[in-house]
Amino acid sequence: MIPVEEKPEKTETAEKTPEEGVREEKIEVPREEWERLQEEVKTWKERALRYAAEVENLKKTFKREKEEFYRYALENVFRELLPSVDNLERALEAAEKSGEARSLVEGVALTLKGLISAMEKFGLTQFEVALGEAFNPHHHEALHVEETEEHPEGTVVRVYQKGYRLHDRVLRPALVAVAKRPATRQENNSGEEVKENGG
Repeated sequence: MIPVEEKPEKTETAEKTPEEGVREEKIEVPREEWERLQEEVKTWKERALRYAAEVENLKKTFKREKEEFYRYALENVFRELLPSVDNLERALEAAEKSGEARSLVEGVALTLKGLISAMEKFGLTQFEVALGEAFNPHHHEALHVEETEEHPEGTVVRVYQKGYRLHDRVLRPALVAVAKRPATRQENNSGEEVKENGG
């Protein structure tokens, strides 16, 4: 038997200070019961530590998801603004070709610059595609394939629309035309021309 001290409960009628010598009762617990209780305490401590770690991990996950939500919360707003940027760019091109209304060109250019600058403050950036650059489906969207010998197959030969990124995520891929080798013609044994794709 292992002696265990049992402290008596305080009652309102018997309030004694330590100086008055409060008497503590001792009870005996069988060793098997003591060991079982110790094992149970150990199990509950481990479980409490595991739950505390899980709660901490949940807090970190919620914080990370919240930060990501706020980082990309303006994605739909930027999607709505992009057509305006496209229209301003087209207006600039048309005005420059006509050679008239220089002040209009300057005004539209300043407006476009200001709009792009405002969007960049929130993490939106344009990315331009160089002709001859390898087609990347994560950054480019192919409108069509163009037969050419000037550029290697699978590279960009024409850019129709710039691409945009929000932080490190592609918001809108660039619209491009992709190079393809021209078809070659060969004669078969009967003298008829047969069209074949090169490569």
